[in-house]
Amino acid sequence: MPVRERVRTFLETSYLQRIIIAVIVINAATLGLETSPTVTDRYGTALAVVDHAALYIFVAELAAKVYAQRLRFLRDPWNLFDTAIVALSLLPVANGLSVLRALRILRALRLISVVPSLRRVVTALLTAVPGMTSIVLLLGLVLYVAAVMGTKLYHLTAPDYFGDLPTSLFTLFQMMTGDGWSDITRDVMDEHPSAWLFFVMFMLVCTFVVLNLFIAVVVNAMEEEASGETARATRDLETAVLAELSALRAEVRELRERTPVGAGARARPEGRAAAEPVATGPVAAGPVAAEVAGTEPAAAGPVAAGPGPRSRSPRDRSSRGRSSRGARGRR
Repeated sequence: MPVRERVRTFLETSYLQRIIIAVIVINAATLGLETSPTVTDRYGTALAVVDHAALYIFVAELAAKVYAQRLRFLRDPWNLFDTAIVALSLLPVANGLSVLRALRILRALRLISVVPSLRRVVTALLTAVPGMTSIVLLLGLVLYVAAVMGTKLYHLTAPDYFGDLPTSLFTLFQMMTGDGWSDITRDVMDEHPSAWLFFVMFMLVCTFVVLNLFIAVVVNAMEEEASGETARATRDLETAVLAELSALRAEVRELRERTPVGAGARARPEGRAAAEPVATGPVAAGPVAAEVAGTEPAAAGPVAAGPGPRSRSPRDRSSRGRSSRGARGRR
């Protein structure tokens, strides 16, 4: 097996994947410990060593993938995702670039590309984005209509919540998330007792209809992704089985080509002669009989064959008996 194939096989093993997951988790833990001044003062050097070792492991893994996959490395979006995260970690960190230092925690996001279940969830969410567009437009339309109505109706009663259109939009968005919507409703109902109709209808439409549509789209996308994974696994299995069958056929063809033709032809009559039963009774001498008996066949020539023994009928035996008795009487 070529070296490139060996490296590719090693990168796909579950043993290496578990090691990478452990390195990511340890690196994320060390980056979290660096936020504590006490831990940094005591173990700052050890944390820095662990951080640099994890970075070197990530760089070595990406280099091995580039060597094994070559141009196919660029076709996988998860490889590009990992490359971007590691490249951010390789940028020089100075005192004025504290933002880049904080971005090192993005290495923990590599768990998404390493763990298959997380990768399926993120892929399903990205697949559901086109279906969410129409739902986002519907939600925005409902929010805009409700904000205009709330501003017109309650801008004098509750100026802190509905004083102008942007304030009304923010208030209704806050109510849609379920944060303090009952307190806002009661403040408005102190001046407008029938205001509960407006707010209850808004909450029913936004919370129980539009947001559930989001969930339905995401769940549908996840089911499609799971079915796609199953179909791809089935195709891979079929491809592997067909490859094995092709290899077996090639081996059988090679064995047939190596086997001499004469050996098969000589072995066939011997097996047939051994399988055929030997007939009982007088057998005419000939090459076949001699071959069965294991002797040399007699020379070919005219052979005088007399009549064989003939079975006698009862009439012949009675006439022969009378003739013998008549001969004894004459004597």
